[in-house]
Amino acid sequence: MLTSNQVGFAAMLMQFCFKNVNSFLAALLGWILRVSGTQMQHTPVGNISRPKTGTKEQKEGSSTQLTRTPSSVNYHFTRQCNYKCGFCFHTAKTSFVLPIEEAKRGLRLLKEAGMEKINFSGGEPFIHEKGNFLGELVRYCKQELQLPSVSIVSNGSLIRETWFQKYGDYLDILAISCDSFNEDTNKVIGRGQGKKSHLDKLHQVQNWCREYKVAFKINSVINTYNVDEDMTEQINNLNPVRWKVFQCLLIEGENAGENSLREAEKFIISDQQFQDFLDRHQSVKCLVPESNQKMRDSYLILDEYMRFLDCREGRKDPSKSILDIGVEEAIKFSGFDEKMFLVRGGKYVWSKADMKLDW
Repeated sequence: MLTSNQVGFAAMLMQFCFKNVNSFLAALLGWILRVSGTQMQHTPVGNISRPKTGTKEQKEGSSTQLTRTPSSVNYHFTRQCNYKCGFCFHTAKTSFVLPIEEAKRGLRLLKEAGMEKINFSGGEPFIHEKGNFLGELVRYCKQELQLPSVSIVSNGSLIRETWFQKYGDYLDILAISCDSFNEDTNKVIGRGQGKKSHLDKLHQVQNWCREYKVAFKINSVINTYNVDEDMTEQINNLNPVRWKVFQCLLIEGENAGENSLREAEKFIISDQQFQDFLDRHQSVKCLVPESNQKMRDSYLILDEYMRFLDCREGRKDPSKSILDIGVEEAIKFSGFDEKMFLVRGGKYVWSKADMKLDW
């Protein structure tokens, strides 16, 4: 039989061993996490050099978000543009464009993660390789990935009929940006190039959309120069499937602040001014309004490096590229609010096969 002293000694020995095992396991786990984290950070993917992204605070703060399904993604694959819109919030800070095979790889990753709709934007998406790069991505998404919806946002100026002849079958929606039906106002805003008429091109593209069976859409940014206009008659005549009306938005580092390429402060309108514009156009059935709050956190935006951009803090904080860490991990740092996405009408009939359009 063990004495009380022997029992006490045995208990002390067991406690000592337990503590040391715990310490050893904790140290081992910490080492494994540090090594794996280092490998994730420094292991290159392909031959693409991408800039370091995100602050420590931003990454740690965002990592608590639930993973979201990227059902609708906006891919700004180029920042280059032939227009100089004063309020532009995705400016030409780089001239980088991914090689097309890398872009396709990223698009496939998005499809595998649940993407149903891709929207190509810029910059001006038709500027790179005269629209052929864009066309091949459009064809790939519809033909190879079989996405329900493939769309484009463009200023329209560089679009040619030959593009529709080659790629029109693969495109569901084409949105043309037009902020005014006064040519002089468009020029003051910066939406123009030389003596070419932006409005003439708008009508020409609308006709091509009808001929080649592509749903036609119009995007307008409401600002100090067009806030008092009444566009009801012109919009009804053009008859777009959707008229997206955006409140002019400031983004630090893009169109506001020391490092920005634009100074958009003079374009900003109040919430009440925006509401007055919406009230004036309430009879337009295709109108889809988007205030600053809706825009900031209800879009999944990919930049030219395929990094998700978090706009909640009034700037564009990038994640790491989906090409490096995958969609599931990158989307945690996107700031995406799935509920707001649904509230603003982000989910709609977006495949032209399902639209009841009078071609």
